[in-house]
Amino acid sequence: MTHTPDITPPPELVREWNQDAIGTHFEPYGYSEFIAARAAQWGADQELEACCELMDDWGLEASALPAARRPKPPSLKEQALAVLTQYMTGKTILTKDSVDTIRRALEALDD
Repeated sequence: MTHTPDITPPPELVREWNQDAIGTHFEPYGYSEFIAARAAQWGADQELEACCELMDDWGLEASALPAARRPKPPSLKEQALAVLTQYMTGKTILTKDSVDTIRRALEALDD
């Protein structure tokens, strides 16, 4: 099999990323870094999916591959600590989303 799929993100997905990137405040290239990170993740996900399909075609067990190659998302506590760390080091400002993450983490604590 020598077919190489087009790994260019669909235009509607790029438009979605553009909308999501509005308001990113990571200097000096916040908007570009946001779009580049999304595109890289999308491309990596496409490649992982293709590898799993190929392994299935070969009769190999591929179900463990995605879990092994994609770490689990950070916990709410880890997310809140990351937001605070970035703020305290001057790498970002506190946005509504950042404050919401911290608030949700605090609300999850036992009284």
